[in-house]
Amino acid sequence: MDSATAAIPAPGRSTAEAASPAAPGRLARLRAPRLDPYWLAAALFAVYTTLSLSRHLRMLTMSWDLGIFEQAIRGYAHLQAPVADLKGPGTNILGDHFSPVTALIAPFYRVFPSPVTLLVVQAALFAVSAVPVARLAAHLLGRGRGLALGVAYGLSWGVQRAVDFDFHEIAFAMPLLAFALEAVVRGRWRAAACWAAPLVLVKEDLGITAAAVGVLILLRARRTERRVPGSAVALICFGAAGTALALGVIIPGFNSGGSYDYWNKLSGGEGPAPVIPADTALRTLLWTLLPTTGLLALRSPVLLVALPTLGWRFASHDDHYWGTDWHYSAVLMPVVFVALADALDRARHSTTPWLRRYAHQLPAAVAAAALALSASLPAYSLTLPETYRVPDSVKATERLLDRIPDNATVEADVTPISRLAGRCRVFWIGDTRGIAPGYVALRLTDGRTPQQLAADAQHRHPGTHYAVLGTAGGYTVLERTGTP
Repeated sequence: MDSATAAIPAPGRSTAEAASPAAPGRLARLRAPRLDPYWLAAALFAVYTTLSLSRHLRMLTMSWDLGIFEQAIRGYAHLQAPVADLKGPGTNILGDHFSPVTALIAPFYRVFPSPVTLLVVQAALFAVSAVPVARLAAHLLGRGRGLALGVAYGLSWGVQRAVDFDFHEIAFAMPLLAFALEAVVRGRWRAAACWAAPLVLVKEDLGITAAAVGVLILLRARRTERRVPGSAVALICFGAAGTALALGVIIPGFNSGGSYDYWNKLSGGEGPAPVIPADTALRTLLWTLLPTTGLLALRSPVLLVALPTLGWRFASHDDHYWGTDWHYSAVLMPVVFVALADALDRARHSTTPWLRRYAHQLPAAVAAAALALSASLPAYSLTLPETYRVPDSVKATERLLDRIPDNATVEADVTPISRLAGRCRVFWIGDTRGIAPGYVALRLTDGRTPQQLAADAQHRHPGTHYAVLGTAGGYTVLERTGTP
């Protein structure tokens, strides 16, 4: 049959029917195992975005951090210094934490000037970090077990808590760590160093984590190479120097007090430094390793990369660092899951029968644990109808806040910040340092009336007079009207 004859449909068959065999081919390509990590990342992006935006739309912001980062990124977007007035009028955020990587969000924020931009970018970064975890696991363990580990990682409590807790710069660390550790396990030393090096730009302490990746490269390379990988040595030096430079020079240089404000997390002031109770530390360590890896990650040297983060936790007396409700455990999740994949691969070749059986069942077990624990984690809210409804009280509050003009100076507490930081100069309540704001936006708590809040504002700002502009949804807005 020649080509002309082949192009003619058989009698009784339409052209579409004749071409239909191509459709299963395209579908098969979309189902290719190599695409599994990317489909997983897409699904996780949808989950993370829905979680973040549903909280934002219902004004359930948990802290001032979202406003702080929005103020800094707003500065970058307009080619100005990253000033975060919420930390104090005129405060350069680089004097608080060294996180210049957030400037990468600035072009997107310039086009879409909203806190939603930050939340969507964070969701994307978290979702992308699942790609190397699932891809490595599939490479080492097979398609099914690899996908199970990817699901367990994406729904792990550390990731869910971070997604739920507004926006933080550590979102950039997640894919960098995951890609770096994947490269280490697969013996790609230079790629691993290139992925880990930018960690110094994410946060000041992560330079030590980058150096730990360099140490891991040395340990892995020792088994297969005669020469010490130069990329590993360079990464160790670069990471350590980056942290030292950030803590000793850059942050104090931008800090109004000429120091690093968080040293007090490691000291007790004039007395002895308090310590975290041993049972609290042990409980959090078990949460980090038991439901996520069944403790098997302890058999992998990859877990060494978690030591810097765990180290400053042990050195600190701040109990927030040891809880499971915040974002502080997120950077541990790529480490423990890559360590688990590596340990599972090692256990498959063990001469101990029970260990081989345990390793065979563990991927499904950790995926099941992640799904079960999600019933008490933020992902569960996606099953509730109220997650997708914006209460009338929120709509009323937004209408009230809209009455504050753009570029006004505003003193506010947590919730109004998320609606004002992108268009006003917003200060934290009680920290305006002599600036009398044009407006005050506060939540009504403890049975206090708007008039009492107005009196409080006048006390904080002597020589001013504030009148109630409006009250709605449990919030009140005060307007400065002049002198009494």
